[in-house]
Amino acid sequence: MIEMELSRIIIDEEKREQVVFLKEKKGSRFLPIVIGINEAASIRMHLNGFAAPRPLTHDLMRSIIDNLDAKLEKIVIDKLVDNTFYAKLHLKTQTGMKIIDARPSDCIALAVRMKAALFVGEEVFHKLSQTA
Repeated sequence: MIEMELSRIIIDEEKREQVVFLKEKKGSRFLPIVIGINEAASIRMHLNGFAAPRPLTHDLMRSIIDNLDAKLEKIVIDKLVDNTFYAKLHLKTQTGMKIIDARPSDCIALAVRMKAALFVGEEVFHKLSQTA
């Protein structure tokens, strides 16, 4: 697995899509992932320090994880099938490690909130990575 970090979010108004760029932590390659507008907005709001008056979905998920005394150890983007990325949340609980299937965009939104490590599987990374 390759450790990544969130580099930037680009909004392409012409294509009407949002692209999150993950950067290799110990390298110069990037992995672009198209995400939904709600997830892009959620990530941006958190990065910009905006706190909604009521919990938004990713804030609620964080609160649930915290209140269950669990810890988001890492997220792993582990599969690419027909141009669709798949990811997993790795939660450490009192009863052991739980791995939960989730969309990469939701995983990234949670990872930035919970300061969790972000990984991409080697095979996925090599299929789509770009050099800076």
